[in-house]
Amino acid sequence: MFSLVCLFLLGMGGYMVVEERTPVEALYLTIGTLTTVAPFQLSEGGRIFAIFLIIFGFGLVAATAALLGNMFLDGSTLELYRRRKVRKKLKNFTNHYVICGHGQMGQIVTAELFQSGLPLVVIDNDERAILPCKEHGLAHLHRDAMEEENLIEAGVERARGLISVVNRDADNVFIVLTARALNPDMFICARASSKGVEKKLFRAGADHVVSPYASAAMRITQNILRPTITDFLDSTISGKEIDLAIEELEIPESAPFVNKSMMDANIRNDFDLIVVAIKRADGTRIYNPSSLELIHAGDTLIFVGPQTNIDQFFEKIHGKGWNSKKKGNNVTTSSENRQ
Repeated sequence: MFSLVCLFLLGMGGYMVVEERTPVEALYLTIGTLTTVAPFQLSEGGRIFAIFLIIFGFGLVAATAALLGNMFLDGSTLELYRRRKVRKKLKNFTNHYVICGHGQMGQIVTAELFQSGLPLVVIDNDERAILPCKEHGLAHLHRDAMEEENLIEAGVERARGLISVVNRDADNVFIVLTARALNPDMFICARASSKGVEKKLFRAGADHVVSPYASAAMRITQNILRPTITDFLDSTISGKEIDLAIEELEIPESAPFVNKSMMDANIRNDFDLIVVAIKRADGTRIYNPSSLELIHAGDTLIFVGPQTNIDQFFEKIHGKGWNSKKKGNNVTTSSENRQ
């Protein structure tokens, strides 16, 4: 590229001296000469200069054009531009979730969190696995999640949570260990495929460990023993079949019913919500709380009711809609509740 610029400057200088043209006219004549568009009204000296300029400069122009064409045809330039754009975007990410592994389990987790409106960053070193993220415009890194610099680039130090669901248990343990060192306050959930790996993941720093095979076996058992309860819970959690949801909400100090009893809070009558459990700030759980149970700041209420009523309840406490709550810092979702 530098050689091409020098060639243009040489051509402009030559035409300005030989033909006594202005810089703009000299640039026009240089471009016309190098692109084989013959300029008109040249003197004999100008024509001789044009011949030498074509002989020595046309090859350089053709080589530069071929190089630029190959760069765009093989997609390397476009891919480099995309990577830089993703890096710039990730620098502004905060309070987001990093998903390590985009296989079958990772794709389900990504789809559910994305549907909830949560900011996500997906890391996977498999080109085919990361392809759906490109198609849906999700922030992603085609890298190895085990490398510390890749986790840092994904913004783990500023993230709200990390989900490690790569295929190998040893990789999950290493990712959890690295992520916990980078962000001690982040919520971490990891996958354990083999028996006995759960303890290693907890020691590495995981807050919650999920075993797909154990969970699937328990699900099958519950479908046989308690099919109606299982269907009801599935419907309330997904919210797809009925207008009923089960949610959790951390009570801030500004809530109007802090340090009041369940009876005085009047949540059931005002919002038609059933509080099924209270989790205290110290981790104590109270199931089926009585009407005399006090509600304190920092408590987490678990309740069941229509989704529209839940939105109204949240709006009364925080002054904004339930959907925007999911992106905030003052409320946790069920998957974020540390064990």
